[in-house]
Amino acid sequence: MSVINKKIGIIGGGQLGKMMILEAKRMGFYVVTLDPDADCPSRSVSDELIVAALDDKAAYKRLAEKVDVITYEWELISVAALKKLEADGHIIYPSVNSLEIIQDKFMQKKALREAGVPVPNFKKIHSFADIGIGMLKTTKGGYDGKGTALIRTEADIKAAYAALGGGAKELMLEDFIDFEKEISVIACRAINGTNVIYPIAENIHCNSILDTTVVPARIDSETIEKATVVAEKVMEVFEGVGTFCVEMFVTEGGGIFVNEVAPRPHNSGHYTIEGCFANQFENHIRAIVGLPFGSVELKQPTVMVNLLGQSNGKAELIGAEDAYRENPNIRIHLYGKPESKKARKMGHFTVIDETVEGAVECAERAKEIIKIVGITPQT
Repeated sequence: MSVINKKIGIIGGGQLGKMMILEAKRMGFYVVTLDPDADCPSRSVSDELIVAALDDKAAYKRLAEKVDVITYEWELISVAALKKLEADGHIIYPSVNSLEIIQDKFMQKKALREAGVPVPNFKKIHSFADIGIGMLKTTKGGYDGKGTALIRTEADIKAAYAALGGGAKELMLEDFIDFEKEISVIACRAINGTNVIYPIAENIHCNSILDTTVVPARIDSETIEKATVVAEKVMEVFEGVGTFCVEMFVTEGGGIFVNEVAPRPHNSGHYTIEGCFANQFENHIRAIVGLPFGSVELKQPTVMVNLLGQSNGKAELIGAEDAYRENPNIRIHLYGKPESKKARKMGHFTVIDETVEGAVECAERAKEIIKIVGITPQT
């Protein structure tokens, strides 16, 4: 079978899935999506949409029977269902084994530490008495700041423990890293083990949700080299096929510590759509079907800003016309979510410029103009 004739299945129909599909369709692939929401962002671009829960084994089987290769846009999916498909001979990238390890943050950190990848000190929490100062985390299920609680003093322990389930969930404790910057490295690995590494991104968070990504990251060449080597090592550890994101902390002395690994395209890699010749979604598709990678070279300095819902209600974009008029280099991406919710990721925009400073300045101005609000119908 020709590579281009392969059919691709994607588990998850959110914005990451939608952006994967846009690249896959441009290259001529047939795509089937599985998602519990009939109104998910991917609905408008999928060739077929299977509406089913993300732990529905029968639905996974239906998906597998329609496609030649399966991938996913979110890691919190059913490993058990994927293992059954893999045992039946279906092809899944990234591998089910790597997904199972990455889903459990304790096992993820353990695998990285055993491979010599720098991570914060950590330990499993077996009882309330084990908890001390640091970052308390649920081992499974957390994202965008959910499932974490910072313990600065012993007085914080009780509240943090209660906030994370009071013993109902598995917990781990990590040393808090006093970092200077947060960065992420978008890496793609092919079936034959070759890697490409995108320009390193500098991330700025607000309320534990990514707000702004600046590329190239404002770090020195030695730190760039360290971060690149670490990302390559992480890809070896998990034998990843496709696009991965390796989130890292950079300390004042130039130290690097891996925070988390995502086995999929990532929010902080959205800058690649305008900023690079072949974006993270295109190279993910290329990897899983066996095509050579496209160039990851940065065209110009790029800044990406998330557009979060400002309020609840029917989603409405405001300020786009003014932003476009002011700067023709702004590109707005809307994910197609009909309902705005406060702090929900509804879209993003990018700005490119000849300099990092210029791109940052333009992005800050655009942030004041472009908003997504929820409109409540009048009764």
